[in-house]
Amino acid sequence: MNINQKAIELLEENQYDESLKLFKKAVEISRDVQSLTNLAWIYCNEEDDDERALPLLKEVINMNPKSHFPYNLLGEIYCRREKWEHAKDILLESISIRPSKTAYNNLAVANYHLANIEDASKYFLLATEPSDYAMYSHVKCLIELGNKSEAKRELDAFSENDDEFVGEVEVADLYVELGCYEEAIKWFEKGWDVYSKQPNWISRYIYSLLKMNKPTRSPELLNEAINEKVEEIKDEYEEECDEDWTESDKQAYIKKLLNEKNEYEQMFEKISSGYIPPMEFDTSFQKACYLFGCNRHKHSEYQE
Repeated sequence: MNINQKAIELLEENQYDESLKLFKKAVEISRDVQSLTNLAWIYCNEEDDDERALPLLKEVINMNPKSHFPYNLLGEIYCRREKWEHAKDILLESISIRPSKTAYNNLAVANYHLANIEDASKYFLLATEPSDYAMYSHVKCLIELGNKSEAKRELDAFSENDDEFVGEVEVADLYVELGCYEEAIKWFEKGWDVYSKQPNWISRYIYSLLKMNKPTRSPELLNEAINEKVEEIKDEYEEECDEDWTESDKQAYIKKLLNEKNEYEQMFEKISSGYIPPMEFDTSFQKACYLFGCNRHKHSEYQE
């Protein structure tokens, strides 16, 4: 068993310190594509230390590796750092070596933040599984591009039975963006007892009800949300403080809960007066295992 295999075996056995020593030793013996990439992956995924991983990966890229692993990992770091142009360039190189859904998704994320919405839409589609977050993001891009009929066709195919289903409220939110309020109400209703009650999505639910001239349901929902918030506030007042949850933390959280309760109390009147609650959307980049020689993910060791 070589050093890399032993390091990965120790990692699988949760013997992290011993594993890290071997990953570092492999680099000391030979600064090659495999040893540098694997140590960089450890820094990123086990220590959340992109700063130490970055120079290692730049060294690897200068070797013009034949594997997409170091490119994908560097693209992941650039996404975390919101260096979108760098992420786009390195992920395009990765895909030219070997396309992967992870790379397509992260390339889509980079393009979205660079306001290249058409490219983002295209790459999200290449990254999708049925009804997942990438498909949700693809539909959001279609809406922004004005392709609403295509967006509706894609959205109508979403199913909560799919393995990677994005979620009821997310689907509802997109229907609101399309102006399909009846469908939005149906999905909000499905998510009502599943999701944590938050003003941002509940306001969109109330907005949809008012657009469909169904005002009587709104007070019921808001009263339930307010009562739930009152209980949360009561529980928080009774919560004991310690070194991990200080009195300052407690008071800040209670203030947040009181603000949310206040939002619910004013929500119906505010939306009735013409306020349109905006959709909250954020991209989601993906991570993966890029360890050369990882048996769990059936990765071979690096070969020139």
